Amino acid sequence: MNQHVPVSDDTLAKRNAVVLACAQSLGGASPAIVVSLGGIVGSQLVTDQAFATVPVSLMQLGIACGVIPAAMLMRRLGRRNGYLIGALVGVIGASVAASGTGSRMFWLFCLGTFLCGVYGSFVQSYRFAAADTASEAFKPRAISWVMLGGLAGGVIGPQSVYWTRDLTPAAPFAASFLAQGGLALLAVGVVLLLRAPPVVEKRSGGGRPLSEIMRQPKFIASVTAALVAYGLMSFVMTAAPLAMVACGHSIGDAALGIQWHVLSMFGPSFFTGRLIARYGKEKITALGLLLTAVAAIVGLSGLSVAHFWIALVLLGIGWNFGFIGATALVTDCYRPEERVKVQAANDFLVFGSVAIASFSAGGLLSAGGWDSVNWLVFPPVAIALALVAWQGFRRRSAAA
Repeated sequence: MNQHVPVSDDTLAKRNAVVLACAQSLGGASPAIVVSLGGIVGSQLVTDQAFATVPVSLMQLGIACGVIPAAMLMRRLGRRNGYLIGALVGVIGASVAASGTGSRMFWLFCLGTFLCGVYGSFVQSYRFAAADTASEAFKPRAISWVMLGGLAGGVIGPQSVYWTRDLTPAAPFAASFLAQGGLALLAVGVVLLLRAPPVVEKRSGGGRPLSEIMRQPKFIASVTAALVAYGLMSFVMTAAPLAMVACGHSIGDAALGIQWHVLSMFGPSFFTGRLIARYGKEKITALGLLLTAVAAIVGLSGLSVAHFWIALVLLGIGWNFGFIGATALVTDCYRPEERVKVQAANDFLVFGSVAIASFSAGGLLSAGGWDSVNWLVFPPVAIALALVAWQGFRRRSAAA
């Protein structure tokens, strides 16, 4: 009697995956817009350019602060209701950011980008929601479909900036943030189509104490690699649009650079899993970290549009390999009953580090220029590579 898992059982999962991919394409456009314009608008609203990238940093902080409350809200109200609330927060955040831009009030603009980050904390879990109703065989494909939505978001966001940036001459870029709010409003309608299963809260012993899990050498190596991959990506990405404009390149060039960067972040996801299966988690993680270092080398090699764009593309691919590989390594660190708390701790550490990296980018760019941003990539990469190599050696020694 195995009739409860026929092929047709994935009909709902496929439907939900398509819905979430569409929602991802709209929600994924939000951070691309903030990253493209946050530092540029910030530089127009403050006299001290060290604070120019604070709006982008606050978006990252909003993601970090929102991850755990979003999970708690969805646990209580269900995924669909949680995502509806998240999308409405996105509408409010974008509207506040547009108002801050139009009124030239820096604090109001920062509040808006922070709220956009809170919206992003809901969007981050779309890929997990796609697997809720999927069979084991379909789960990887369901997640891939949502990642395809991320690719679309990487195009929609910068293109929204490109087509709306000059619509409000009296309030530069306010129209772009209004467009961002419009995309979040469209996401409300899309999320209403989601047919998520009811939430069933499971109680268990919870496994080992979190402190014990976090002291494992493999957890330290895995999380360090994830922190470096994501943190450095955010650090360089936050500074890049501002550096491009400072070098005399256009807002459109900066927005397109972010578009290519976001596409490079999500595009490799369709074969990263196969690469990990073939070559191992440590090798692909290390390759991602090395590509991040190569991106910095390209950034140090010149200041043309091509140099910036190539560096951003390599940075995106490096993030994909490094972060997905490190995430796969983290899954080796916990037992099934420990999954929720370890994943929450991992996400909080990662997005907290992203916020810190983003906060520091503006000050470092203002103090030392684009070169200083790129030179600071190498030490963290070296540390993470050493830890990943050490973990790979330990794994091979144990297998022997």
